[in-house]
Amino acid sequence: MVGEAADGADAVAVCRERRPDVVLMDLRMPRVDGVTATAQLKKDPAPPLVLALTTFNDDQLMIDALTSGADGFLLKQLTPRELMSAIRAVNGGASVVNTELSRRILTRISGGDAASTAFPDAANRLHLLSEREREVLGQVGLGLDNAEIAERLHMSVSTVKTYVSRGLTKLRLDNRVQAALLANQLRLTTTDHTGRPRGT
Repeated sequence: MVGEAADGADAVAVCRERRPDVVLMDLRMPRVDGVTATAQLKKDPAPPLVLALTTFNDDQLMIDALTSGADGFLLKQLTPRELMSAIRAVNGGASVVNTELSRRILTRISGGDAASTAFPDAANRLHLLSEREREVLGQVGLGLDNAEIAERLHMSVSTVKTYVSRGLTKLRLDNRVQAALLANQLRLTTTDHTGRPRGT
């Protein structure tokens, strides 16, 4: 550990001075919250990886943190072993998202309860995807897992995984929750893969 901070403003200052590889960011802090601090750090030329720490009922904060650039989120109640495993994973390039929290957020997003402007450049990203990738992304936006998408679109699970992974890479997203946010913002959950309303 290279440093600690009492609030978001201190966290940004400490990170810029000591240059850690991974930051554990509490989302609820005085003065400057963790979401704002994450957004500020991610604007730096060589930003650290950020793992957001939250409680179970902070859905909107988690959504805000992910769209601000957090590389994953974890429950504060995790064990020291789980914490170390998460730090190693995100430092190795993996996206760390608590499965139970991910399901909660995906359910909320697919219900239309998330902010509709999470990605200001959303419209400019759509052209990066093939029609099939758009269709799969729309299913992710509905909160479906790979097996459910495979059954609905008559694909193998491995093919769905490939489309999801390719879509995340093209869209510069870190995880399925970000993908679901973007899909809902682009209204891919209410249109077919060509952009027409479903059923027309």
